[in-house]
Amino acid sequence: MLMLYIIVYSKIYKKVTIGKLLWKYKKNYCININAWCIIMRVKKINMHKFMGVFNMKKGIIKNVIVTGLISIMAVGLAGCGNSATKKEDTGVLDSIKESGKLVVGLSADYAPYEFHIIENGQDKIVGFDVSLAKEIADELDVELEIKEMDFDALITALPAGKVDMVISGMNPTEKRKKAVDFSDIYYTANHGILVRAEDADKYTNFSDLDGLKVGAQLGSTQAELASTLIKDANLQLLSNVNNLILELKSGKVDAVVMEVGVAQMAVKNNPELAVGKPVYEETDSGNAIAIAKGNEDLVKIVNGVISRITEDGTMNKYIEEATILSSEAVEE
Repeated sequence: MLMLYIIVYSKIYKKVTIGKLLWKYKKNYCININAWCIIMRVKKINMHKFMGVFNMKKGIIKNVIVTGLISIMAVGLAGCGNSATKKEDTGVLDSIKESGKLVVGLSADYAPYEFHIIENGQDKIVGFDVSLAKEIADELDVELEIKEMDFDALITALPAGKVDMVISGMNPTEKRKKAVDFSDIYYTANHGILVRAEDADKYTNFSDLDGLKVGAQLGSTQAELASTLIKDANLQLLSNVNNLILELKSGKVDAVVMEVGVAQMAVKNNPELAVGKPVYEETDSGNAIAIAKGNEDLVKIVNGVISRITEDGTMNKYIEEATILSSEAVEE
């Protein structure tokens, strides 16, 4: 049983009154507060659909403002309108169709995957991950909503119901697979290092960075590679790739481990930097779309989209367009 506190303000009585509500599953309850009553119907623990019906003295109803539910004295009630609860009950695919939109989480600091441009004076997130997201939204016949967040927060956003899927150049590592499900691979890349231009020939192997300060994106595959390939590395892990580049330019790190394609884009925007010689080729991994566990129907649809645009060459087209667009954005 839950105890809810409701604050009601009456312009007529010029005071605030606190009423209590004892709440049980799927029941109607009445709160007697002075001369009026509030009737509330609650479904499960989802409070966002509650309707206040005021049975009051004649002429008073227009003068009452319900300012909110102030506290909930119960264990296990996460809050009002919990999207995670709704998606657990109906499934992510049903939730997407009901809302009419697909919410995709990404970290837009990783050109040409996803990055910011100014178009017609407006900030816009683009990239081949965004193009892939649009293909999936079109397949589901819904609108696409992009939700940007730090890379290390993307995985936890899925079970929390904050996003429907994550498309952000993410590798389906064994650790991540314990938390979420993944689609088929849609892109495979090589990993390298970004260094200052004067050090371009200094590091020929990852082992040449042993014991040095090395940067990588927090929660990324590159962070894992750095800790594995570079002995005694003093790892500097940051959420944003752009901040890592600033650390490199200011001399706070000796190199940054990142995908070769992303490093190449960084060099175009920062001519004082260079792509180092070491390269790590992915042979058993790549980039995939992350989806909350238990949504096999949605994973199947996503895999179908990936298969279609890979076979007909559309995915390669998106990659080329994103690469050119990121280069043009640098030149501007």
